[in-house]
This record gives sequence, structure tokens and C-alpha cells, in this order.
Amino acid sequence: MKLKQRLYKHLIEIVRDRDPYMASGGHFFVQQYIREQFQQWGKVETHEFKIGQTTHKNIILNLPPVSETANNKPLILIGAHYDAVPGTPGADDNATGVAVLLELAREFVAKPLKYPVQLVAFDMEEYGMVGSGEYASFLKEKKQPIRLMLSLEMLGYCDRSPNSQTYPTGLEYFYPDRGDFIALVGNLPTIPDLIRLSRNIRKQGTPCEWLTVPNRGQISPATRLSDHSPFWDNDYRAVMVTDTAFLRNPYYHKPSDTIETLDLDFLTGVGRGLIRGIRVLFG
Repeated sequence: MKLKQRLYKHLIEIVRDRDPYMASGGHFFVQQYIREQFQQWGKVETHEFKIGQTTHKNIILNLPPVSETANNKPLILIGAHYDAVPGTPGADDNATGVAVLLELAREFVAKPLKYPVQLVAFDMEEYGMVGSGEYASFLKEKKQPIRLMLSLEMLGYCDRSPNSQTYPTGLEYFYPDRGDFIALVGNLPTIPDLIRLSRNIRKQGTPCEWLTVPNRGQISPATRLSDHSPFWDNDYRAVMVTDTAFLRNPYYHKPSDTIETLDLDFLTGVGRGLIRGIRVLFG
């Protein structure tokens, strides 16, 4: 089965109401689907945290590096949130990110990297990056080194028409007006990775733009709206990979965020670009 077909198959399972409180049945179904997919490739761990009386779960798959001697290298951590806001099936936000995360597991089991890889499906992103915040703090407390954290945040919406892309104030002078690219947003230490990753995504045929933000993104709040920001706050190198969400996608956080609105060829291109780019950087 080709990558595009596998991504579509994942989307069919994930795209559904799955707010942890208002749609707990769908939320549990997707949680179990991710767990079952990860279990094909290794032992699955759970990082639990409590909000009030409710226990929430980040789902984790650790993939070993190509050689045992590389086990002491810092982690490549790749994450995507699996919850959605109430009342939306969350196709782009963030079933697309989870679908690509699951395919990265397949890829890096078949051909391991030179670094240990940790794949994490985060819960409670829509409530203020709670799951990733808890996990980033946990890793910082145990002094876990991370070479790079990648947050996969909405990867499947593309609009090639003029003026389809908007930006935070000032950035519109430096970037394209067509929403046909994938964006990489990183903190200052990630600049070399942003350059190399964007170059390799473009080599796979997908337009890619990158941006670095100082001071943990405080001057541009829109750059903080995903699971990378708690890692910025804990002084880790972290990058958000995104189709820019509400700056492009008119279905953001609406019941209309469905599979039918996605560009599956664009999503597949992003997936291929990430596979190549991550492998060139760390393989």
C-alpha cells in the first residue's frame, strides 16, 4: 500500500469528534487506535497526568537507533496531538499530524536513524498544550537531552489561489501570498536544522518556508500555538511543522474540518518530505 493510501486509512479512523470531555467515546477510540498502530513497531508506554479527577494520557513509542552505541545520543522527539475541539471531527487539526506520526513509526522501524527516536501522541493540546507541557516538564526534570523536537500540527490543507495565505503582522512582506507550502517555525538554536529540513522537503516537491522566532515566541503568540511551545519554554530545540492553521484553513475549529477539505497529495508530499529531511539530518 502506498503512503497516500495508508495516510487516508489512518484519517478514516481518526477523523471524528474526540474532545476528551464532550466526546469521550471518540477520544478513547482514537487513543486505542494510536496505541494499536504503535504496538506493531514496539513496546508502547503511557505518560499519565491528571486534570482535576480525570487522568489523561500521552502515548509513547521509543524506537532504537541503528546501533547500540548510539543509545546514549540525545533523542529525536516527534509529536502530534490527538485531541480535537468540541464539535469538530478535526481532520486537519490534527488527524493529519497523527497520521504522519504513525507513518514515521513505520519508516524508522524499517530503517533506524543514528539517534534514538521517541514518537509521542499528545493529549489535551486544545486546552492549552497541557499534555505536551506536562511531558516537557517531566523530561526536563529527569535531565533528558533532546537533539530536536518536532511538533506535527495540521499538515493537510493547501490553497494555491492568490491571497489565500495570511500572516501575523509584518510577515506578509517576506512570504508567499498562496497557501501552498508547509511551514517550519523554530526557536533560534534550530536555524541550521530549519535550513536543511526545508531544503530536503523542497527536494521532494513540496514548497516549504521557515521562520525563526526569538524569546520563545512571546512577540508573536500565533507561533506558540502547538506542542512545540512547552519545549521552547524548557529550553529545548523545537520546531512546529504546520500548514499555518487559521492563517490559511477556513475550516479551522469548525464542524466542516473534514477529510473532504484536505489535499491528500499535499499531505503525502509533506510526509515524504519529512521522511527524507529527518533521515538526511539524523540518519
